[in-house]
Amino acid sequence: MPIPLPKLFTYKITEAESQFLKKGMRVAVEFGKKKIYTALVYEIHQNAPKGYDAKDIHQILDETPIVNEIQLQHWQWISDYYMCTLGDVFRAALPSAFLLESETSILKKEGFTSENELSNDEFLIFDALQHQSELNVNQVVSILNKKTVFPILKSMLDKEAIILKERIYEQYKPKLVKYVRLNSIYTEEKLNDLLESLNRAKKQREAVLSYFQLQLSTKKPVKVTDLETASGSSTAVIKALVEKDVFEYYFIQVDRITFEGKNNQLKTLNEHQSKALIEIEISFEEKDVVLLHGVTSSGKTEIYADLIQKQLDENKQILYLLPEIALTTQLITRLQHYFGDKVAVFHSKYSMNERVEVWNNVLENKPKAQIILGARSSLFLPFSNLGLIIVDEEHETSYKQFDPAPRYHARDAAIVLSHMHKAKILLGSATPSIESFHNAKEGKYGLVTINRRHGNVLLPEVELVDIKEKHRKKRMKGHFSDRLIALINNALEENEQVILFQNRRGFSPIVECETCGVSPQCSNCDVSLTYHKFKNELRCHYCGHHQAMQHNCGACGSEKLNTKGFGTEQIELELADLFPTIKVGRMDLDTTRGKYGYQKIIGQFQAQEIDILVGTQMLSKGLDFSNVSLVGILNADNMLNFPDFRAHERSFQLMVQVSGRAGRAKKRGKVAIQTFNPYHQILQQVSTNEYQTMFKEQLDERWQYHYPPFYRMVKITLKHRDYSKVDIAAIWLGKSLINVFKENVLGPTIPVVSRVRNQYIRTLLIKIPPKQSLKTTKEHILRIKNTFQAVKDFRPIRFGLDVDNY
Repeated sequence: MPIPLPKLFTYKITEAESQFLKKGMRVAVEFGKKKIYTALVYEIHQNAPKGYDAKDIHQILDETPIVNEIQLQHWQWISDYYMCTLGDVFRAALPSAFLLESETSILKKEGFTSENELSNDEFLIFDALQHQSELNVNQVVSILNKKTVFPILKSMLDKEAIILKERIYEQYKPKLVKYVRLNSIYTEEKLNDLLESLNRAKKQREAVLSYFQLQLSTKKPVKVTDLETASGSSTAVIKALVEKDVFEYYFIQVDRITFEGKNNQLKTLNEHQSKALIEIEISFEEKDVVLLHGVTSSGKTEIYADLIQKQLDENKQILYLLPEIALTTQLITRLQHYFGDKVAVFHSKYSMNERVEVWNNVLENKPKAQIILGARSSLFLPFSNLGLIIVDEEHETSYKQFDPAPRYHARDAAIVLSHMHKAKILLGSATPSIESFHNAKEGKYGLVTINRRHGNVLLPEVELVDIKEKHRKKRMKGHFSDRLIALINNALEENEQVILFQNRRGFSPIVECETCGVSPQCSNCDVSLTYHKFKNELRCHYCGHHQAMQHNCGACGSEKLNTKGFGTEQIELELADLFPTIKVGRMDLDTTRGKYGYQKIIGQFQAQEIDILVGTQMLSKGLDFSNVSLVGILNADNMLNFPDFRAHERSFQLMVQVSGRAGRAKKRGKVAIQTFNPYHQILQQVSTNEYQTMFKEQLDERWQYHYPPFYRMVKITLKHRDYSKVDIAAIWLGKSLINVFKENVLGPTIPVVSRVRNQYIRTLLIKIPPKQSLKTTKEHILRIKNTFQAVKDFRPIRFGLDVDNY
């Protein structure tokens, strides 16, 4: 049962089953070639399906629903708005542990005697079943020493030599802690007799005495591990007492992750924070969505904490959305300090079992899951009493799911979810997205602004370093200008920390032959391989393909290979040469793969064990380090020249956010931005923190060239292994769309990376004017999609729809 059913199907239920089957329960159903799948009950009705006969359900898997009514409504909205199937939404929403596993068991069919008809491989299986009552597929693979065994099993089924059975089992396993208690036969009168009987077994006697001490001191059930520690005895001693019927074992189910801590007093807000809090509460009386535009380090988190406390006083649930798992690491500690064990965390770094426990705690509305802190997937949790949603750093692109479907935006889906719960939603950012700020200016959202940093610390001083001039005057050491090196030295002399930002991981994005100019390419994708020096390998960042670093050019055999461009790994190595006595850390996807990868690096930097932290965009997302006085951006031009209509907006946001990590405590911080074009309008706006100017300029451009927030967009992606087939299909689809939408269709075009995982890609973009009905547009697109997929040659082509693809 690897996945839930991809779309809605009707199944029959008996009258007895109808008595306790409810919406939101899981059932096991047969689908296709006698395969068992997990399905979710979406609706119970009296209408027979058209075109097929309804089968009986195989088994009801739950006693109570695991999904509530509001969730199903919300998932239906995501399915409709983002033009994907309900099955896609279910698959993304439900933790994989809820999708039960099934295992095929092979049994001998009684009465089969025609052994002469069996082939050699079939006879080996049949012979094994004479000695074993049943086999699973893995055992058959081992017996035959073959990877493909299903054709052999099918042949045996046709000969009626075997029968197959599907066995269903839960993936989720609750965590059980072993406890020990005194056997009920030992009343107070018999305790002396017990101790006397253990006079010769000193360790056992010591264990019994330690048990009484633990019970008196803690007045709680006694864990086996605690008893072993307190008595200094081994597991064997406790086991011997159990065998003598002195003790007995029992198990208590516990959560894998618990946050302990006392509820501490919230910090007193300063004048600007208090004013903002009052304005938010007034805005909430008229509008359900409020945008909080506060400069970096203005103390937005403290305002959130006050709003959370007011919801807790009303016994409501709170969802706190964050764009990056790295942020949850820092925020857990802060929220735990205020709200103790009411905080629960939900994101993809948690194991399958841990996520199921959080899901169940939210479903049962337990106090230990009143505040949910999580990435975009926490939007799907079964809230029943939601009072407030906070979307921190609402401008972040990490809130958008790109692949696979559903390609939803967590911020927009959260606004709809809050409306369904009749809750309030607060969007917070120092650099709001153009769309959100435009909605606030139009009066759709409330708008609250904080222009002062906490403690009246000035915003960092931004210095633009012209590296074109520095190269000309030969004042560069590697990728560092003399000015940036001087600023790093000043910070280190003051025992302050430095953050360096380069939005590219690895050592170098291109390895090039100096003789013929050829660079190693990925065999599966249309990109050059990135060099990772630490592992001495070339790696593709699209499909994961990797190979050892070559010493000769694959085209001409020359040994003159050179690297072009630079990533975080190269910066880390250059810093080790420039500052040999300084501890340098790196924070990117390569160093944070483990469950506690973020926690370890952030903890070390906070404890000042790392002096200089080099990182990618992970560093820009709301992290709070009090001792950082300098931020260096090593190359601002890559971001600005990216071929995307949001390149300037995103560059501004990224640079302002990463600059905001400097000087957050007492002293004013410094930011050095290295660029070949210091007079670029966006860099000038970053240096003076002119958000309003950037917003007006970008809005004018968006209106002029028909882009959001004025026009909506739907992107269509076609993928197939055959270049000519996908090309012909894209041309056909382009003509069909142009017939309906005229000049509002862009494409078909070949994207920058035109092949990924051996799939050739073509894209088309549909712009939807302000007065055009979105619903009608989607109906037209779906009609064209159905016609496209009805063409036999186009059927194998993957057709992807992405609504609001930015």
